[in-house]
Amino acid sequence: MLLSISFGPPVFADNCVSLPSTVAPERLAALSRGFNADGWINGAPPSRALLQQLRRAGMSHVRLPVPAERVMPRFAAKAEREASLRVLDSALKQLASLGYSTSVDLHPGERFNRLHKDDPAAAMGEMQEAWRALAEVIRFHPADRVFAELLNEPDVEAERWQREVEALAAFVRRLLPATTLIVGPVNWQRADSLAGFRPLADPDVVYAIHFYDPMVFTHQGHWDERDPLHDIRDLPYPISAADPAVRALRRDLQDRSATKALGILDTAIVAAKDKPGADRWLAPAFAWQQQFSRPIIVNEFGVLKAAAPRESRLRWLAEVTAYAREHCWGWAHWELAQGFGLVDAATGKADPDVMRALLGASRAPAARRDR
Repeated sequence: MLLSISFGPPVFADNCVSLPSTVAPERLAALSRGFNADGWINGAPPSRALLQQLRRAGMSHVRLPVPAERVMPRFAAKAEREASLRVLDSALKQLASLGYSTSVDLHPGERFNRLHKDDPAAAMGEMQEAWRALAEVIRFHPADRVFAELLNEPDVEAERWQREVEALAAFVRRLLPATTLIVGPVNWQRADSLAGFRPLADPDVVYAIHFYDPMVFTHQGHWDERDPLHDIRDLPYPISAADPAVRALRRDLQDRSATKALGILDTAIVAAKDKPGADRWLAPAFAWQQQFSRPIIVNEFGVLKAAAPRESRLRWLAEVTAYAREHCWGWAHWELAQGFGLVDAATGKADPDVMRALLGASRAPAARRDR
């Protein structure tokens, strides 16, 4: 059964209509509600039926991560680069036919990140070559529907990235004169990293942050067994020392001598004592927006599903998107059908409760118990 909720065209809250911005309002509206389609370029694309379902439900935007090493000459042979670009072109055409806007996200892995740290000039050359190739695809698509995200989570020092992104944006602007650019700060693009990031001279830019706080909640049951967060399960949100579930988890960690996990949990309990909600973590980005009047998108946020209580996950997702709507930000959920995904693995369709939480159709349902 297809999701029956209908939300109409993508819009921001009423208080956003007159908000000063350097980006066309219709482009911001196109970026207002979305999801990440991770794995499309180097794996299997989502089914057309699923994409149609999500579009009918109200999603307006797909963030499309392009593995950077697959389009960089240093890391991929010509045949692989050309094949990746053909997949990208096909994806953009399909998404456009369904009414989506798309942001093309240059999404590096460990190999590029090592190069970026060790050899700045070579890394800049690879980014330029990647964008030269990507622009050859993007320029054949409508500029008001396809956006260019210059680099996901730059893993270098802040001031260096400031200089690099200013130069890279100017380079890409020459290739794509009418395209809206998307850029973000260092340190995993956290909201509090925006405070040290200066807006670019180019006005047609949206500023992207990522949000996974508190990490002890969103990454509980971590996939890496060596990570202390792997030992944390069934942690509710908001986090409170008085919550019986939190007390039970603390006892369990003590009994298992999981001292690192217990320390992380106790730190989170203290941090959440006075102001446990998303506004505590996202406020620095809002302050930056008030100072500079630049548009913001939270284009990664989500909760790892395996160990998180379901109702707490829904509550957290609803809180993040409600904050985004209130503050005139776009958003894109991480991700579609993997560990953080909004797809129900049992049905292969979008989880209707998750969609309600994200899109704000109603309060996240309370019929199911946390599990």
